[in-house]
Amino acid sequence: MHQERKINDEDISESFPQFGQLVSTCCHGLCTRKQLFKRIPVLQWLPSYKVEYLVDDIVAGLSVALTVIPQGIAYAVIANLDPQYGLYSAFMGCFIYFLFGSCKDVTIGPTAIMSLMVQAHVGNKGVEFAILSAFVTGCMILLLGILNLGFLVQFISFPVTAGFTSAAAITIASGQMKSLLGIPGQSNEFLDSWINVFEHIQDIRLWDSVLGVSTIVILLVLMQMKNIKGNNCCRIVGKYITLSRNAIAVISGSLLAYVLSDVGNVQPFLLTGNVTSGLPPFQLPPFTTSVDGQTYSFTEMISELGTSLITLPLIAILESIAIAKAFSKGKAIDATQEMIALGISNIAGSFVSSMPVTGSFTRSAVNNNSGVRTQLGGITTGAVVLLALGLLTETFYYIPKATLAGVIIAAMFFMVEFHAVAEIWRTKRIDIIPMISTLVACLLLGLEYGMLVGIGINLCFVLHQVSRPVVVPVRLTFDGKDVLILQADQSLVYSSAEYLKYLVLKQAAKHPDAIIVLDGSHINSVDTTVAKVLVSMTQDMEHSNRRIVYWKWNRPAQCTLLRMERELFENVFRNDEKLDTIVKEVYSQPQTPFRLDV
Repeated sequence: MHQERKINDEDISESFPQFGQLVSTCCHGLCTRKQLFKRIPVLQWLPSYKVEYLVDDIVAGLSVALTVIPQGIAYAVIANLDPQYGLYSAFMGCFIYFLFGSCKDVTIGPTAIMSLMVQAHVGNKGVEFAILSAFVTGCMILLLGILNLGFLVQFISFPVTAGFTSAAAITIASGQMKSLLGIPGQSNEFLDSWINVFEHIQDIRLWDSVLGVSTIVILLVLMQMKNIKGNNCCRIVGKYITLSRNAIAVISGSLLAYVLSDVGNVQPFLLTGNVTSGLPPFQLPPFTTSVDGQTYSFTEMISELGTSLITLPLIAILESIAIAKAFSKGKAIDATQEMIALGISNIAGSFVSSMPVTGSFTRSAVNNNSGVRTQLGGITTGAVVLLALGLLTETFYYIPKATLAGVIIAAMFFMVEFHAVAEIWRTKRIDIIPMISTLVACLLLGLEYGMLVGIGINLCFVLHQVSRPVVVPVRLTFDGKDVLILQADQSLVYSSAEYLKYLVLKQAAKHPDAIIVLDGSHINSVDTTVAKVLVSMTQDMEHSNRRIVYWKWNRPAQCTLLRMERELFENVFRNDEKLDTIVKEVYSQPQTPFRLDV
């Protein structure tokens, strides 16, 4: 017998999935109590909250707030927005993540990369475009989360991510050189920033430069305070000095500027200036706006945002999920839930004049190091930011721009993935190509185009690998009859079809007296192109009076080939027989002459 059971017409027929039943099942699953607790995680952990957690959560929340306030102001400057918009972006995500977040350490708010992306697309068009981009970004992320399309970020590999992150850090640091040196300039792009420095090198302000460089040095020194030796008290003090280093630097710079300006009647530094006081208005995001007398409709605003409608959501998802995985300590992360929380954070933020936000690695590390117990720490962070908006905005006037530049540049030192180069070089050296390509393209072309270049190069590697299956030949002899077993090491897709045919015919030509056994153990499925090429290959073998057997092919692959050319394939499949049995059976059958159908 050729097979255990003959494959009939009913077996090989293909039917479409029952979409109605699938939708009904999904909708039913959404309405269960289990799903409600899964999608609103606060319902799970809040009932078991312990009072002793409260102090740790408050301390962690305060530490994060002392970090996000100076960072928020600095990131608003990167995005070419007024300083208060950085604070407007810093509190709503904390409250939303309290309800919908699944990782206690993650904090949602403005980040350097998102600010740079906003600057690249919004530029000088007005804050309304930044707020609308937050709303649209949130809608896109929420939709991707609901549709479980988080797998899209899996197409962004580690080398591409490392190259993108490093390029973003270099670009951001380069964009702050003008503020660090006290020279004029607008662009935050890598090349334009350095061109601007050399064009205005004669305009460098001495005291701004001294303050900015001193800020960087002080921050790097304060960061090492966490490693201070001594008794337990000294270690605790050193830890909290490290956590609060950004706030210490900004407060010190502001006090120095205040004393020199109001007491000494000198103003050696360029200052941040007026920061609008009070809480942001709660209102719908702007769907129309006017810039320089030109009115933009909603569709025109969307058109102006361009590729950011794709890049901003993807980068936000990538950052937030990567951070959640980094602090999960081995626990499984629900990517869908993280996307839902991030999407709602951006949508809700757009109602309080926020720019696009995502998870912040720096502040999440501060949160973790501060000993946060639950997502309740975010409530403290959000409350402190609101308090600062209501009471402390007048003090922000005296923050030197050089100090903010120093804070940003010091943070960027640790975003450049130096260690990734060593890891990639040690692990698989060819992966250095997409990393370097992404890094260079991001610096020269811009972040979004650079990432596309990196993804494209990486996919080319994958496609080349998929289209070049390895076929392992094994030659055996049974009762004086030669058998050549050819086994492909992967499933077959359209791009690998012709290459497989070439390898099989090449091996067949080297062994003209052997039966060719095509082992399909690793072939799970074939597509129409592969089926067409296998028809051609089998006919070529028959035309040369060669015998070929398809051995151990699974039923889906068999059925695809039978639907393509049943008469040709129905007698060549063998599944459970031993090779010696197959050889005897094939040689006992008369060779069927090849027929060319006209």
